[in-house]
Amino acid sequence: MNQSNESSIESQSKLWNRSFIAVCLSSFFLFMTFYMLAVTLPLFVTESLGGKESQVGLVMTSFIVSAVIFRPLTGKWMDEISRRKLILTALLIFAGCTAMYPFIHSYPMLLGLRLLHGIGFGMASTATGAVAVEIVPDHRKGEGVGYFSLFMSLAMVVGPFLGLSIMQTHNNMLLFGICILFAVLSLLCGAILRIPARKETIGVTSQKGWRKFVEPRALPISLTGSVLAFSYGAITTFLSVYAKEMGLGSYSSYFFMVFALMIVLSRPFTGKLFDRSGPHVLVYPGVILFTLGMIALSMAHSPIVFLGAGGMLGLGFGAMLPSYQTIAVQSAPPHRRGLATGTYFLLFDSGYGIGSSVLGAVAAGSSFQTMYFIAGIVVAGSAILYYTLFHRQQSKSRKSASGADGVNDAHEATIPHVASE
Repeated sequence: MNQSNESSIESQSKLWNRSFIAVCLSSFFLFMTFYMLAVTLPLFVTESLGGKESQVGLVMTSFIVSAVIFRPLTGKWMDEISRRKLILTALLIFAGCTAMYPFIHSYPMLLGLRLLHGIGFGMASTATGAVAVEIVPDHRKGEGVGYFSLFMSLAMVVGPFLGLSIMQTHNNMLLFGICILFAVLSLLCGAILRIPARKETIGVTSQKGWRKFVEPRALPISLTGSVLAFSYGAITTFLSVYAKEMGLGSYSSYFFMVFALMIVLSRPFTGKLFDRSGPHVLVYPGVILFTLGMIALSMAHSPIVFLGAGGMLGLGFGAMLPSYQTIAVQSAPPHRRGLATGTYFLLFDSGYGIGSSVLGAVAAGSSFQTMYFIAGIVVAGSAILYYTLFHRQQSKSRKSASGADGVNDAHEATIPHVASE
């Protein structure tokens, strides 16, 4: 093997290359903007625009609706047109919409902007996620996707903490100004990204109908992920209002710090554990931790319980989210991994948006305590969904494959061995 081939193989097996770092940073600044706005807009609506608590959920839902519509479209476009132009266009839309927030002075204007902003976010997050997965070497998919998700988790640490801290000590203009800065940084990181050439798909039959926009093999795990997102939406959308109602408003930013810190600390281990032992050892404990965290949050009346719930939720979420995403991507052939990524986030965002609306209505009709308790029960039920749609089907497939291998081995034993050249 010559030196150029060796260097090529080394480059392919290297995880932390320029492109992977660039796409991770672009995603980080993208989600920084998302999380800063997600946790502060409820306060902006109720305090600055004079809106009601019942209107808070619609602000997030309108954003998610447009993101959901454009996710499958983006997944399709990623497999057909220039991915570089697509990523830059998405990031430009996202940055442009972010720059409009300082000029919002009414609730209808905010809803309109959130619809447009969701388009940029849906396109950008789908495109960067698909490229990140493609950059990662095949034998390090679990670890690579885990680290890519880690940058999203870092945004969970800094974004809500920074956003709520600014809202408490400064004004909306500073908040929106920093969001604009992060959106521009996301665009710049996307501009220096080197996207690998699209793999040849000779002999691959083009899909028709709805399969042009959705990857069927990614649907089972994506549906399971949507249940997680359903309950997770209650955290980002209502936690700041809930904490303020309990007299723990000053701890809401620290809640998100503890939540994401648990994800950050566990991520180096969870990614390698996924590659070595598979997803089951992460998903089931993750479901238990997230459920217990939601129930603890529903009963929290002191800072210790409140922050402790954040820690359990972070560990559970950090185990499940990258596992589900990696399974979705690995379920599809290489030429449809963009669609698989779009499919996963399509259902994840749908669950997030529905959860924000439905659980918001539950809170309005009862209490935040009841809402978080119900959200915990919903996540507990996702374990049944995961086992039925993925775990059991995977076990059946392995048994069928091992049975076929046994027949083939017996057949081959009756055939004289022919030496290869």
